[in-house]
Amino acid sequence: MATSTPRGRPLSPHLQVYNLPITARLSVLHRGTGMILVFGTILLVAWLGVIASGSQNYLFINGILASWMGKIALIGFSFSLIYHLCNGVRHLFWDIGKGFENSCVNRTAYLTITIAVALTAGIWLLTTL
Repeated sequence: MATSTPRGRPLSPHLQVYNLPITARLSVLHRGTGMILVFGTILLVAWLGVIASGSQNYLFINGILASWMGKIALIGFSFSLIYHLCNGVRHLFWDIGKGFENSCVNRTAYLTITIAVALTAGIWLLTTL
């Protein structure tokens, strides 16, 4: 049932009704990962400050980062960094006028996600061995 305005016109459907194309979803993800990178960089600087403040503080912060929540945060930060890099390379190709065909845009979108997930998983698997 469509809701209507006081003049009797139907309201436009919201984003929940539309199926966004992959390019729009990646645009939202790119902006979100950019925000995560800002907060993650602030935390990285704070971590470096804690390391410089002494061994007792270093052990405390390492205990936090070694916990399951800390690892999830670190994995999220590393995925954000890798995805942002991969999508940035994709945009560099667009800047020189390559890859604007619809099939190429969609193919590189899925490739960007696949590479970001694979590199993140690979890095974390290699560092935990």
